[in-house]
Amino acid sequence: MKCGAKCFTVQAEINDKLQTIPVTARTSVQARKVVRLEYGEQLKIISVKGATTR
Repeated sequence: MKCGAKCFTVQAEINDKLQTIPVTARTSVQARKVVRLEYGEQLKIISVKGATTR
């Protein structure tokens, strides 16, 4: 885990199913990027909520 990282919750629609994904990242933009890289094209991000310090 990098210095300054926080826990974000990403709500996304994956293959027509709503999922909540916990992500550790420095910013909400980076959290979106991590989720997009993991799930690819079938992903539609609905919201990114943050942040409690770990």
